[in-house]
Amino acid sequence: MNFSYKTQRYMILFGFLTIPLALLCAFSLYPAAALFYFSLTNWDGLGFDQQWVGLENYKELFVRPEIFGAFKNNLYYFVGGLIQTAIALYFAVILNGKLKGRYAFRVLLFLPYVLHSVATVIMFKNMYHAEYGSLNVFLGALGLESWQQMWLGNPHLVNFSLAFISMWKYFGLSMVIFIGALQSIPDDLYEAAKIDGANSWQTFRFITLPSLRKVIELMLILTLTGALEAFDIPFVMMLGANGTSTFVIQTVDMAFKFENFGLASAMAVVLLFIVLFFIVIQRKVLFREGK
Repeated sequence: MNFSYKTQRYMILFGFLTIPLALLCAFSLYPAAALFYFSLTNWDGLGFDQQWVGLENYKELFVRPEIFGAFKNNLYYFVGGLIQTAIALYFAVILNGKLKGRYAFRVLLFLPYVLHSVATVIMFKNMYHAEYGSLNVFLGALGLESWQQMWLGNPHLVNFSLAFISMWKYFGLSMVIFIGALQSIPDDLYEAAKIDGANSWQTFRFITLPSLRKVIELMLILTLTGALEAFDIPFVMMLGANGTSTFVIQTVDMAFKFENFGLASAMAVVLLFIVLFFIVIQRKVLFREGK
């Protein structure tokens, strides 16, 4: 059977689009729709006995301040992410230059991101241990016994300790992204600035930063969403104990510990809208298009 060129073209396009669209519907659109439906029901996650309650789950969310109070712990990860992004940019600028051994340094700094989160947490759990942890042992060897702390037992320090783990793990990824962006900046711009007598700070301020505008915007979005969705490090390390529970940990506990999948689904939907809200605010306020 012979088909015209136009028909063959449509058949090829349809064939290539069918599988991606089917996967998108199966693993993204349908689960999202099901999540919203579950948020309107009272369901324990077992069987199909789902009682329709409408917006009652959302009303319950906004009359329980302890649920949204968990976002104060997410704030530690957001601030840590901002600091990590700034330090990653600094190291990216250095390692993008003609530094001897820069490739080895890039590998060493990127290595923590390759490690599995559970392995990273176990490593830091041994480092933070109050008695035999390497951090307190190191401080004792330096004669700084007064600096030794219960890094995971002190509720005033535990979230800082966990946020540092997140900074350490994702620092390499941020640095590599910045290095890739820096390598796309034409060398002619730096040579012209050098001829005009610009110093290092002026070159960074008027050439490097404007050229990295879109990448910095991306990094801030990743920092924001990563902070709002912080889960693996505080959950594996502390199971949310000692004031380390984040919003996602509370969502998981609500579903699998308290078997209230309806309320947990409502929490997940609210988190989705919170993330979208802050992304829109960031793009419209901090990075206005056409500015």
